[in-house]
Amino acid sequence: MSTITSRKLLTLILVLDEKEQRVLLGMKKRGFGAGKFNGKLVSNNKLNMILKTEDCIIYLGFGGKVEAGETIEEGARRELLEEAEIEAVDMTKVGINMFTFENDPIGLETHIYITKEYKGNPKETEEMKPEWFKYQDIPFSQMWSDDHHWFPNVLQNNRFMGYFHFAQDHKTILTQRLIANIHDHDLLERFSFEQVM
Repeated sequence: MSTITSRKLLTLILVLDEKEQRVLLGMKKRGFGAGKFNGKLVSNNKLNMILKTEDCIIYLGFGGKVEAGETIEEGARRELLEEAEIEAVDMTKVGINMFTFENDPIGLETHIYITKEYKGNPKETEEMKPEWFKYQDIPFSQMWSDDHHWFPNVLQNNRFMGYFHFAQDHKTILTQRLIANIHDHDLLERFSFEQVM
């Protein structure tokens, strides 16, 4: 494992339609996670579109960096609005994952929220193309390799904390730990990296 010298605070918000048993995901068109090809990120930072092969498509929830002066929840709300043009009415924090990468000293502390009610209609933006998936049809093969470990907890209303350490290829998980069924909501608020290591 790399020595972590700093952390980036990130958000992820998942839009659930429990009545229809579906989740809104976005096809990543640019930024971190775009241009994913056989587990490797395309290094051309000017790539602003997804190549038209299935290996290059990656689906994600909506989210990103928390900006200076924002709370974590405010950052999640802003990202959802920017990436799908919808506004969360209710939000619940369901998990926190820490992601680290081989030979990278920056950890990604990702706070995961769900919303079941929102204003507006999901629309394609420069960064994301929203698409609904039935729970049983979530395209895990086109998502980050850690998602199939923790994502089922979201659908089962379980709170969780996870740690995933990736190889340099950003696909291979070298170390992982997942603590699920957390009943103490305050434990998520008191999250520390050491809890999941």
